Amino acid sequence: MLSMPHLIVLFVVALVIFGPQKLPELARMLGKATAEFRKMTGDFRYALEEEVRELERQTRIRESEAASAAAQPQPSPVETAPVAPAPVEPEGTVPRSLPPTDASAAGVTELPPHANPNQAAAAPESATPPQEKPSDDNAAV
Repeated sequence: MLSMPHLIVLFVVALVIFGPQKLPELARMLGKATAEFRKMTGDFRYALEEEVRELERQTRIRESEAASAAAQPQPSPVETAPVAPAPVEPEGTVPRSLPPTDASAAGVTELPPHANPNQAAAAPESATPPQEKPSDDNAAV
């Protein structure tokens, strides 16, 4: 910083420039400005340290969650799939039997790997052309 002779020279120059009446007022203003600057830097430092602590706390929470998740056994996808309850038939009804859904029962011998078996089974039925009316029906009109 400044040594004692430097401070005396600055004081004398300020006394000559501003005069003895204004010097105490300037010193008060300088003291208030210095105190305000210290307060602002302290608030900034506190906010910055608080933010760093919050980030560290969140990091510890994530690490503990990751460690607890790694420690728990992972269920297989089959176990996690929801199982639909079996439909309940009303009393006195006969349960319907559905046609087989595999490719061999539907008359299809081989399906490409991307084909849907339900679409392949429906394809032979829709592939047959519609039947034409007999010609004698048209003649009667």
